[in-house]
Amino acid sequence: MPNWGYYKTNKEAWNARTKIHLHSSFYDLDKFKKEVKSVPDLDLSLLGDIRGKSILHLQCHFGMDTLSLSKMGANVVGVDFSEEAIQTAKSLNEELGLNAQFCCCNIYDAPAVLQGQQFDIVYTSYGVVNWLPDLTQWGHVISQMLKDCGRFVIVEFHPVLWMFNEDFSQVRYAYSRKEPYVVEEATYTDSENDNRQKTVTWNHGLAVVLNGLLCNGLQIKSFGEYDYSPFNLFGNMTVEKNGTFKIAGKNGEIPMLFSVVAVKHPQIHGSM
Repeated sequence: MPNWGYYKTNKEAWNARTKIHLHSSFYDLDKFKKEVKSVPDLDLSLLGDIRGKSILHLQCHFGMDTLSLSKMGANVVGVDFSEEAIQTAKSLNEELGLNAQFCCCNIYDAPAVLQGQQFDIVYTSYGVVNWLPDLTQWGHVISQMLKDCGRFVIVEFHPVLWMFNEDFSQVRYAYSRKEPYVVEEATYTDSENDNRQKTVTWNHGLAVVLNGLLCNGLQIKSFGEYDYSPFNLFGNMTVEKNGTFKIAGKNGEIPMLFSVVAVKHPQIHGSM
């Protein structure tokens, strides 16, 4: 892994956040243990029939979605850099009697740590790329971890969202820039607001995301943009009848999510 100074800072933040998230109503761990169902419908529609498929879940946090996919019949490996998160994920896997596997490492190191394993699907979602400084290397990791003709699926918050202040009344930040934002802030769940962590994040525009895949031999099969979120993460949101959330007063003016499905083709997979 390249020697980025951000790594230690963010890992400490996510170790602290994991402890907070486990007791939050946002994640509602008690309900999850009863249902083992957390992957949003949009993601499931893009993943398709996963029974018997091998899946690598990048940036899996403490494993709720990984475990949900395992219960649905996939053979899943979850990767995250937080020791607290992976320890929790392993405990949940044992408690729920599932067969997911978990690996604690930086995703840039995943090909080496997982010793060349390859998967039918690589999946990642919701608040992932903003923690990564280099999306070209990210795309290379994804390509390495996919079998020939394997699929990559991402559902992510739209970069336009990160341009605004908290109530979406002003454009405050760059759409895409190479320099990171270093802030100290509370996590996104409903925990105490005085519990703050220092974090280092990046705003990556869609071109950066897509080119990170394209330059590593991944062919984009579908791209989508959506004006709703399955989570109430932001201020000034209203709930829809189907349980999704939209920004109050914006009437679909601001995209909230994007999705990409890409395929690794044998004839072009080594093109980095």
